[in-house]
Amino acid sequence: MVFERAWRQRLPVLLKGPTGCGKTRFVEHMAARLGRPLVTVSCHDDLSAADLVGRYLIGDGDTVWVDGPLARAVRQGAVCYLDEVVEARKDTTVVLHPLADDRRVLPIERTGELLQAPPEFMLVVSYNPGYQNLLKSLKPSTRQRFVALTFDYPAPEIERRILIAEAGIDEALATRLVKLASALRRLTDQDLEETISTRLLVMAARLIASGLSEMSACRAAIVDALTDDADTAEALNEVVLAAFAHND
Repeated sequence: MVFERAWRQRLPVLLKGPTGCGKTRFVEHMAARLGRPLVTVSCHDDLSAADLVGRYLIGDGDTVWVDGPLARAVRQGAVCYLDEVVEARKDTTVVLHPLADDRRVLPIERTGELLQAPPEFMLVVSYNPGYQNLLKSLKPSTRQRFVALTFDYPAPEIERRILIAEAGIDEALATRLVKLASALRRLTDQDLEETISTRLLVMAARLIASGLSEMSACRAAIVDALTDDADTAEALNEVVLAAFAHND
C-alpha cells in the first residue's frame, strides 16, 4: 500500500477527493494500523502559523510556551493530519515546507528551537478538488513535496457493505440506497457544488434504521443537505421518489 510505504520512507502524503468519501476515516485506520497516535487539525481561513506551531501564553504570572498541534505531533512521532489544507492561509501552509522535504524539521522561531521530526512522524494533508479555484489551491512549492493519493466514492459493492456495517440495515435497503446514490451521481444538469457522499448515505440509513420512513430520511439527510434551491430540491426529490415511493 502506498500510504504505508510512504510512512516507512518518511514521505508526506496528500489525499485528494470529494467530501464524504472516506479520507478522514482512512487516515484514522492507517494511524491505528501503524500504531501511531493521530493529531487532526481542521483547517480554516483564520488558521495561523501560531495555531499550528504554538505560542506563549500567560499563566500564574509568567509566560509559558505551549506547543500547537503540529509541534506536538512532531514531538510524539505522531501522524499529523491537516484536513482541507487549502482552507488555511498561504502564509500558514509555508511552515509545512521544511517538514515536508528531506530536512524534516519544524523551526520554532519564537523559541529558537529547531525541532527534528523522528522517523515515526508523518505529515498528511487533504483537500477537495471540487472546491479548488484560483484563490484556494495548493502552491506548486507545497504540492510537489507530497506523494498524492486520489480518492473517490467506493464501488457499489463496497459502499453497500459500509452501509450495512455503519447503520445496521439489511442488504435489501443498502442496495436501494446505493442505487439511489448512483442515480444522483449521474445527474449533470443540476446546480450542485457536490453530489451525494457516502457520509450522507450513512446518515440516511441511520435515520431509516431508527424508524423514519425512507422518503423522509432521504429528504432530510440527502436532498435538503445537498441544496437550498427549490427547483434543484424538487428534481432530487423526484429521483428519491422513483427509488422509494413504493416503500413509503
